[in-house]
Amino acid sequence: MSRDRDRYVDFLRAWAILLVVLGHWLITGLVRHPDGEITAPELLATVPWTQWLTLGFQIMPLFFLAGGHAAGGSWSRARAAGGTAAGWVGQRAVRLLLPTAVYSGLVLLAVGLCSGLGVDPATLALVGWAMAMQFWFLPVYLLISAVTPALYALHERWGLRVPVGMGAVGFGVGALVAAGHASSRGSAVEVIGAVNYLLVWGTVYQLGFCWRDGLLGGDARTAGRAPVRALVLAVAGVAVFAVLVGPGPFPVSLILVTGQGLSNTDPPSAAMLAWSLAQVGVALLVAPVVRRLLERAGVRRAVRVLGSGSMALYLWHMLPVLIVAAAFYLTGLAPEPVYGSVSWWALRVPWLLVLAGVLVGVVWALRPLERTLASLYVRVRPGPALRGPAAWRIWAGLGVSVWALTYFAGHGFAYGGEFPVWPAVGLALGTACVTLPHRPDGSGENGGGAEVHALEEAA
Repeated sequence: MSRDRDRYVDFLRAWAILLVVLGHWLITGLVRHPDGEITAPELLATVPWTQWLTLGFQIMPLFFLAGGHAAGGSWSRARAAGGTAAGWVGQRAVRLLLPTAVYSGLVLLAVGLCSGLGVDPATLALVGWAMAMQFWFLPVYLLISAVTPALYALHERWGLRVPVGMGAVGFGVGALVAAGHASSRGSAVEVIGAVNYLLVWGTVYQLGFCWRDGLLGGDARTAGRAPVRALVLAVAGVAVFAVLVGPGPFPVSLILVTGQGLSNTDPPSAAMLAWSLAQVGVALLVAPVVRRLLERAGVRRAVRVLGSGSMALYLWHMLPVLIVAAAFYLTGLAPEPVYGSVSWWALRVPWLLVLAGVLVGVVWALRPLERTLASLYVRVRPGPALRGPAAWRIWAGLGVSVWALTYFAGHGFAYGGEFPVWPAVGLALGTACVTLPHRPDGSGENGGGAEVHALEEAA
């Protein structure tokens, strides 16, 4: 099996997307008050023991690992064929930004209409936040993709020493953030702490390069050997995490919890780094078993289905929550046990099943839009050897888009119940800059006609 078409890498991406969707649905609980108001109490803050569940559902380290594995092969092939960094990065940016811009445009249109109709600002802000809660990943991944050529050059020269060095610096930054918080100087280290978005997730991404080149064990070429390094990663990662969240200063939750001054995700902490390394180790250890399962046609088919709809699932998976809220909660049809009670947890099963059914319908309804985006991508994607002013427009557009997406990730689509004019303009301009420069024939690394599965291909 080719290392660049390892089915296990596709499985990791599909598994990560599936758990992101299920995790967001699981922690989203709605309450209808006597006056008809619908609220969504924060489960992790209201029922503190649920913070332990985030150890299983915070699965994005696996996506960065799989992304590094795939991007290493993609960039090396593009470079060997005469491609430039701007062309390669631009093609991946277009794959992510086109569907993201369309999704954001439709949500912002709805926000504008609801605001004009006088919808309660607090309700609008809540809905706008729910529809953007997954956006934190996009600016981080776009930035890491932008520096992939440089990261891969470091990998070719120093191999495993690169993620070791990045991880050490990221651990130090995390310790500095924790110390600043403890000494009431948290705001003074916020800027420094933000670099951990690239250091922590970049460490896992860099490990994907190492995995692809057989430096970690547990890949298709070394499946029969004892993956000692993978075992060390798993055991050491769990041990360090336990120390950091036990006697150490970090909370156990791997998702941001309101009221917790120190977070493991905003920015990624030393504890998040330790748990990410543990996940990498476990993923490599179980690789031989999962690869055997992937030899079954039914399992491969399920992975393909999830992969083919990855971007739609990622972007649109909170829309079913709004649909179910309108159908069952606004009408008073939904049963209302005490929030967090045994009965409430029992109702999580039908809740997840109903949401899954609605999401299938949403994804099916989006098929014409997906085909349109696929056709548009073929026409607007940058050429692989992009240079000159067009290349600079790629970088400028990417920067503006990252800024806009970072705003949406932190504030939602209707912060304070108001329409976010400048971020909306920024995303539109940034996407336009990335899609404007292209070769007249639209030729690129991948042939035209295939559907745009952006999260899978951009990785």
